[in-house]
Amino acid sequence: MRLMTVLDAEYPDNLRAVHDRPPLIFVAGRLQPSDTRSVAVVGSRKASGEGLERAASIAGHLVGSGYAVMSGLAAGIDTAAHTATLAAGGRTVAVIGTGLAHSYPPENAALQRKIVNKGAVVSQFWPEAPPSLRSFPMRNAVMSGLTLGTVVVEASATSGARVQARLGLAHGRSVFLARSLLSQDWARALAGRPGAHAFESPDEITDVIGRVTSAGALVA
Repeated sequence: MRLMTVLDAEYPDNLRAVHDRPPLIFVAGRLQPSDTRSVAVVGSRKASGEGLERAASIAGHLVGSGYAVMSGLAAGIDTAAHTATLAAGGRTVAVIGTGLAHSYPPENAALQRKIVNKGAVVSQFWPEAPPSLRSFPMRNAVMSGLTLGTVVVEASATSGARVQARLGLAHGRSVFLARSLLSQDWARALAGRPGAHAFESPDEITDVIGRVTSAGALVA
């Protein structure tokens, strides 16, 4: 693993541009300059079969459109997004809520090793740090900061994906909410804010990001 501080030239440009960037991150694998062109795909740990299929479809579309896919290596939507990206030959980065010496959930240890070999795993926590209620919202802030936008596939009112959507708007990044989420009060309220978009098709995601980022990557 490698330690990067905000003073290092290799510290990710997108993350450097947000107000709540962590002073240091640990990286297993390799971050690449092209990772500035990335989108987060997140959602519920206890996802429906339809949600898992949608996450995989979105990840595959993003790969085909030249984007890296980031997610949080959690069960459910995150796992589907990472797995589909790897299967499509794309680049994926996991941003985790523990130190790099841990895998959470433990069932994703093999997937974590595969992502290290094919992409990168990022943590703002010391390597031996265990999971905690506080660490996962902090992880969501870093994931939002690293990416050009966040796609929420499925989420409840208490989901970390909802936290990331809120943080993404605070970062000035695009947030995409699956139209099926609009049956929930929190999603309808969020969808009415500038920078938030309800979507049905993955094409709508890349169309918006292409317009928003046409002048270049988000940099400080």
